[in-house]
Amino acid sequence: MPSMKAVQISKPGSDFELVERPIPEPGRGQVRIKVEACGICHSDAIVKEGHWPGGIQYPRVPGHEIAGRIDKVGPDVTQWKPGQRVGVGWHGGHCFVCDPCRRGDFINCKFEKIVGISYDGGYQEYMIAQAEAVAAMPDDLPADEAAPLLCAGITVFNALRNARARSGDLVAVQGIGGLGHLGIQYSRQMGFRTLAIGRGGDKKELATKLGAHEYIDTTAGDPAEALQKLGGAQIILATASDSKSMSALVNGLGPHGTMIVVGAGFEPLMISPLQLIPGSKTVRGWASGTARDSQDTLEFSSLSGVRPMIERYPLAKAADAYQQMISGKARFRVVLTMN
Repeated sequence: MPSMKAVQISKPGSDFELVERPIPEPGRGQVRIKVEACGICHSDAIVKEGHWPGGIQYPRVPGHEIAGRIDKVGPDVTQWKPGQRVGVGWHGGHCFVCDPCRRGDFINCKFEKIVGISYDGGYQEYMIAQAEAVAAMPDDLPADEAAPLLCAGITVFNALRNARARSGDLVAVQGIGGLGHLGIQYSRQMGFRTLAIGRGGDKKELATKLGAHEYIDTTAGDPAEALQKLGGAQIILATASDSKSMSALVNGLGPHGTMIVVGAGFEPLMISPLQLIPGSKTVRGWASGTARDSQDTLEFSSLSGVRPMIERYPLAKAADAYQQMISGKARFRVVLTMN
């Protein structure tokens, strides 16, 4: 039986294992993808450490930022053909019959599948995906650059395009990291007056290079006051998972402004009603999106030139790649490549 290389976690807290596995066959409504690149996301720690609330069946192959080509389709799959360039992100499928699905709200499916958690992800040479979880990938987008757009990219792109903001509005992006460096680019390309918020003056040059019109150094003063001097932000995209910093920025919102939280932290936000009531301000979270949203992200990135800054590792060095990501030293996304 033909085999492939895969990197798995055998139990919570264990090390990554490079193993040989049989190449899987797609079932009904599934496709097989020959993986060309897979990004490493901080959420992969959920698999590594076993933190998923509903439990995970081990051994499990992590990875939900997958770029490759359709290799084979299963029965009843009509929308995909072998050879097509595709990507798969966090959203791994939905049931089509629960109340959210019946309303077309597939990202909130009560039985949503998560790639790399519900079933094996992209730290392997071939992977099986549900047909409805697959996004078409533009031909001019390299696989290693496309992969991070299927999680980090879609998260900030989808949040911004669904925000209540118009071209010319002030959009502040908190954090210049894996999410933030993409958020700055998308904000600029969408026509917003883009402001980056970071710690230290040394980040100003990078923020400007990414497309920020202005930069606020949080060590030089109160960033909320600086935002108010500019009229207040219509949108604050909070990408750095520091709840204290996010809470302090709420005072920088303008009338009817919204803070959109995409950086996942465990500490509670400390916000008083009096910070929200005057000016009718809002704080909301945003999940990533469906395969159609992923496809929109890839297409917009192709058209606008938005690209992630990446560090590449071969599949066999997955443990080193994960450590580079989890240490916070990566600039800014780590990608496993299969070649």
